Amino acid sequence: QVRLVESGGGSVQPGGSLRLSCIASGFSFHDYAIGWFRQTPGKAREGMSCIDSSGSDTYYRDSVKGRFTISRDNAKNTVFLQMDGLKPEDAATYYCAAMLRWIDTAEGLCTFAREYEFDYWGQGTQVSVSS
Repeated sequence: QVRLVESGGGSVQPGGSLRLSCIASGFSFHDYAIGWFRQTPGKAREGMSCIDSSGSDTYYRDSVKGRFTISRDNAKNTVFLQMDGLKPEDAATYYCAAMLRWIDTAEGLCTFAREYEFDYWGQGTQVSVSS
């Protein structure tokens, strides 16, 4: 059974940190590019950070560049999103998504790929940032 499960969300104060994990099973994880998307009520999901299948190419939306770090451990079928210096505007539900045979850049995956093009989506994990 194919699974893509996010974890690590929670509630933190501004300036705090969280480390999100996306654990995959049931498919060849190392063949898939991964994107981290976030969504707030009434808004579409937007790509925040993406990584290619090997982990050699990464992309960050300008609003999180320098604060978030994406990485993956293919041996453990896991992709991470380290979030530091969290701001109230970062509060959202965060989803990871996987796409097979993405031949473009990590930037392209986050900025141009359509939601329906992704093969698998996780259930999401909630991040809250407040005083």
